[in-house]
Amino acid sequence: MRFLFISLLFFLHNFSFTQKVEVIFYNVENLFDTIDDPKKNDNEFLPSYKKGWNSQKMFEKISHINQVLDYFDFPALVGFCEIENKKVLELLLQNSNNRKKYGIVHYESEDERGIDVGLIYHTDVFKYFESGYLRFILPQKQKASSRDILWAKFLVKKDTFFVLVNHWPSRIGGKEESNSKRLTAANKAFDFIDSVQRVSPMSRIIFMGDLNDGPKDDAPKLISQRLSPQISEKSGDYGGTHCYKKEWEVLDHIMVSNNLISKSKPKLIGNGKIVSPDFLMENDKESMQPKRTYTGIKYLGGYSDHLPVQISIKL
Repeated sequence: MRFLFISLLFFLHNFSFTQKVEVIFYNVENLFDTIDDPKKNDNEFLPSYKKGWNSQKMFEKISHINQVLDYFDFPALVGFCEIENKKVLELLLQNSNNRKKYGIVHYESEDERGIDVGLIYHTDVFKYFESGYLRFILPQKQKASSRDILWAKFLVKKDTFFVLVNHWPSRIGGKEESNSKRLTAANKAFDFIDSVQRVSPMSRIIFMGDLNDGPKDDAPKLISQRLSPQISEKSGDYGGTHCYKKEWEVLDHIMVSNNLISKSKPKLIGNGKIVSPDFLMENDKESMQPKRTYTGIKYLGGYSDHLPVQISIKL
């Protein structure tokens, strides 16, 4: 009898465990290791630089990121940007007792600052099938110099999921002046999404990333021709995911294919959210903003200058 009762509890736990999963995207703001990579411009985050980046600060930041992930019920998929390499994701998983069953998808990009995107996934839910990256050359450049778009294909029971993780070019030089760079990235992602939907229309697609543009800007609107945006100003308490000079903007996005919104399963639960628990926020000169790691070279010991975004899926 006792064995049957324990078995029933185990069954019920696993049944509820697979009913709802969380999908997260988080720009973690310069998660670097402390080792000099001669192939990268990582001098800013070396112990010898003015910021004094060291192992103690790196592990404090990793602890903070794990605190953010623990805030969610069950992050089955987490996309990251502003990570230096696969090693920092391995350290992230090694320093959490709750994430021993996660796999990593990562590729080294040709980004000039040496930062990449990455993805972790829970192996009990998402069965890895294959992955790759989309590389592109920006206008007036001779070779790739920005973050690649990472893609991964997973199987969830009988369903196929494609996940794309993005970190599009910044607004350095001006928003309008740099718009063509983000459109280049958007077109690369659009072509991939279009090909998946033509060849495998039943596949589910989750697109996530820091696009350095808002929902109404040209490049994100191109993707929304194929996918449904889930993050807007109304998704959070502050009207955005990033605050610059007291102005909030939605720079971090999650979009999904329409077959995740339909009545069939798997199914999106509700709308996307911009997540802003109190421990992620600080009051700076009478204005709330994300508690970041540095201001200039001054170490603040915070989390990130971006807020994470989230969707929930019923499987």
